[in-house]
Amino acid sequence: MSYDRKPSNTTPSALSARRLSTTRLRSNSHGPLAQDLSEELTEAEVNSIAPPAPIYKIVLTGGPCGGKTTSLARLAPYLRERGFEVITCPEAFSLLVSNGMPFDYLGAVKGMDIVVQDTVMDMQIGMEDSFERVLRARGKPAVLLCDRGLMDGSAYMKEEDWNKLMRKREINCVSELREGRYNAVFHLVTAAEGAEEYYTLENNAVRTEPPELAKSLDHMTRNAWVGHPSLKIFDNSTDFETKLQRVVEETARLVGLPTHLPRVTTKFLLKKEPHLSAFPKEVAYQIFNVEKVYLYEENENENISQENVLKEYSFIRKRTSLDKSGNESGSVYGWTVVQKTRDGQTIEKKRIITKREYTSLFNNRDKSRYIVRQKRISFLWNLQSFNVHVFKEPSDDICILHAQVQSSPDNNDKVDMPSFLDVDRLITDSVEDEAYGAHQISLIK
Repeated sequence: MSYDRKPSNTTPSALSARRLSTTRLRSNSHGPLAQDLSEELTEAEVNSIAPPAPIYKIVLTGGPCGGKTTSLARLAPYLRERGFEVITCPEAFSLLVSNGMPFDYLGAVKGMDIVVQDTVMDMQIGMEDSFERVLRARGKPAVLLCDRGLMDGSAYMKEEDWNKLMRKREINCVSELREGRYNAVFHLVTAAEGAEEYYTLENNAVRTEPPELAKSLDHMTRNAWVGHPSLKIFDNSTDFETKLQRVVEETARLVGLPTHLPRVTTKFLLKKEPHLSAFPKEVAYQIFNVEKVYLYEENENENISQENVLKEYSFIRKRTSLDKSGNESGSVYGWTVVQKTRDGQTIEKKRIITKREYTSLFNNRDKSRYIVRQKRISFLWNLQSFNVHVFKEPSDDICILHAQVQSSPDNNDKVDMPSFLDVDRLITDSVEDEAYGAHQISLIK
């Protein structure tokens, strides 16, 4: 079953990248934040503690010959030309191989694959954290482009070995390696799936996979990132240049730059919460409890400086992972500023925050609104990312499906609907979309 998504009449936003203020975090916290230490620290050190501008961490991943290297080369100058500082973090495994580690090391000694992946994770964390620290100290809007991320290693290991590695590293919940670390994950599907005639390994001496193995690795890599709220899949339904342009446009949307493509989330009203037992065995899914808290704006219009911005509000979110038995395994926290523009677009600026920051901001919640609690189910189906939002509080009779479809310049997008969901109807207009949104549902009437 497929659904057509109506073309959008919105025009590109005139908004430039806008920072998320840290003033509220500083004033509400009781710890030694930057302004308390300003006499002792240099400007760069102050910036590294409380950066005055946003930093976005984006993972580019996917199977062999998917376009990662070309996308990284395209994105870096695009962002720099628009005022962002950009650093590219290389793939740790490739560094090992290109500097002398042969592939046969992985099977040379029993348990060697775990040691190698543990080393890769150490290298990746070290590089990412070091590069991010430099960008924070610079004090300007910045993007860290990561050639693969920490969850990619799970696609190359047996599940029991991955779990053993997580225990060794004392990681209780993989959310901290996924949405707790990266703002977005862009998966570029291997050319071996949908563009077979262009599949080649000539541009990467580290990769040696034949097409069938490439497809298998691509599938496992996609599943490794299921659960990240900003997982975007870029398939081969268009030519390669258009695929790259979709990556650029999605990046622009993430960092708040003007984009020529409409928002890509299509929403459906479900008749009931789906039963997990109905999910096919090959469909990987993740379950979360979500707590969304809207914040009180002391000066509601103070920060609305752009003429094109009609409305602005913010919220914080706690996202708690559940295992298959329903037990909580760990939480990650985020802060989002939402801008509604006069030309009909919705701009969301997101920041990953700590538990301490979440608690601090929670004290400034809007008392005219309920705390919204949901159960969420994230999964992939036919190269599309889906999220089911099951409202628990203050309403418990609403179930919305969010489908991330691939936008194209002609806006001719379709949703290939999973057969195991009981769909009521497509949510077609902005008024209905707002009525079923958490911002409206949270109002105390």
